[in-house]
Amino acid sequence: MKLLAGNSNRTLAQAIAAHLDMPLTKAQVKRFADNEVFAVVEENVRGEDVFIIQSTSYPANDNLMEMLIMTDALVRASAKRITAVMPYFGYARQDRKTGGRTPISAKLVANLITRAGADRVLTMDLHAGQIQGFFDIPTDNLVATPVLAQDIKENYPRGDDLMIVSPDVGGVVRARTLASRLDADLAIVDKRRPKAGESEVMNIIGDVEGRRCILFDDIVDSGGTLVNAAKALIDRGATEVSAYISHGVLSGPAVDRVTNGPLKELVITDSIEQPDEVLNCPKIRRVSVAPLMGEAIRRIANEESVSKLFD
Repeated sequence: MKLLAGNSNRTLAQAIAAHLDMPLTKAQVKRFADNEVFAVVEENVRGEDVFIIQSTSYPANDNLMEMLIMTDALVRASAKRITAVMPYFGYARQDRKTGGRTPISAKLVANLITRAGADRVLTMDLHAGQIQGFFDIPTDNLVATPVLAQDIKENYPRGDDLMIVSPDVGGVVRARTLASRLDADLAIVDKRRPKAGESEVMNIIGDVEGRRCILFDDIVDSGGTLVNAAKALIDRGATEVSAYISHGVLSGPAVDRVTNGPLKELVITDSIEQPDEVLNCPKIRRVSVAPLMGEAIRRIANEESVSKLFD
């Protein structure tokens, strides 16, 4: 087995390698003067089971091209099997047509990865589970819920006042799974989105008065939805509001909104490499999914069940 890392999240790749007690494969992914991507694998991979660790986070297009070019390099180097390990799968929010003459970019990206030569995909918390069906190769979609649930148990003592909240109707199943693990109640924020990038909270389904609320979702981008939901919960009588999110995209004014907003804290995973602005924010904390990803990689390499990780 070989582990190959792109440039998108070297820290996570090194943590996964440390968990598996094996070094990262020597490779270079560089840019020509005109920003073309060039990759070279500096070790023999003929007949090897190779895992490419690369999130397609910002800059999404550059990181996606790195993934495709590294895959092509491995195909031409006669690797036996190539697994694209994508802790964060970019373009996942474009999983359906939202109007006339619009693309389904998640399907396009799935086609690109498959045609480049990947034999299987390992990712985590896809925005929509049905994206697995966009791939014509085996695809494992891990969930960060067990990791985040354990962190909640360690930092938020169990009590009747603990409540898990889905920030929208679409995330109810995800939030219900976490609530079941914690034996906590569930509430839902019913919101309307006037246009892309803006959200308006309309109603809270559930009694949150006097409760410690934890918002739970897969992606936080600009932070507008989270902050609006937190304000609505506080207005309805919640004593405090925190948020647990799988993927911290955190673009634009997100950090300022979290810092100056009503959230007690925002907890994200390390699926996306973060800038110093995020790492130094006192309200943002990270938990690592390296053990989860590493164990899934080990099981795939050994032809063992991945789903049993969550039994």
